[in-house]
Amino acid sequence: MERYRFRSKPIWDGLLYMPVIVPEIVAGVSLAMFFGLLSGGIRSIVTALTGEVPDDVDVRGFFTLVVSHVAFSMPFVYLTVRARLADFDHALEEAAQDLGANEIRTFFRITLPLLMPGVISGALLALTLSIDDFIISFFVNGKGWNTLPIYIWSALKQGVTPEINAVSTALLLFSIGIVVLSLVIQRRQT
Repeated sequence: MERYRFRSKPIWDGLLYMPVIVPEIVAGVSLAMFFGLLSGGIRSIVTALTGEVPDDVDVRGFFTLVVSHVAFSMPFVYLTVRARLADFDHALEEAAQDLGANEIRTFFRITLPLLMPGVISGALLALTLSIDDFIISFFVNGKGWNTLPIYIWSALKQGVTPEINAVSTALLLFSIGIVVLSLVIQRRQT
């Protein structure tokens, strides 16, 4: 997307920015409707193949949580890597190819190491957003699948317990650990 110009690039750019712009409640409802339609489609296929109408086909669960979290996290990774590509010196790739490296070797020896800070930043940002997300997870999780925010929300209905305090403290320490890891990686790059 950064390197090449093509006619539909603004459309693809807009689609990649949509999860950043659209409110999470809209994304959660949309994903729940999509997976509901998917359940209906699977129910129709099972009915057509077996002749029996299944009681309740629900595709929601771990798969829908992963797909949903990837869908709303991907633009944040895209934006951080694209920002790294904006000031990328393509002369380094050309020099590697002039010295005999093919495109694959150039990518793994030159391009990827120079983009790695952006990739790592995007991954840490996606991890942080995914761990914190409640709204989309609430709409797409299935029976028996709870993320940490959903678990905490459910437990808060009973009142604040030492267990919730412990989980919140562990989550805070984990977040601090991610920040420290990010700073260590950043200092090694300079």
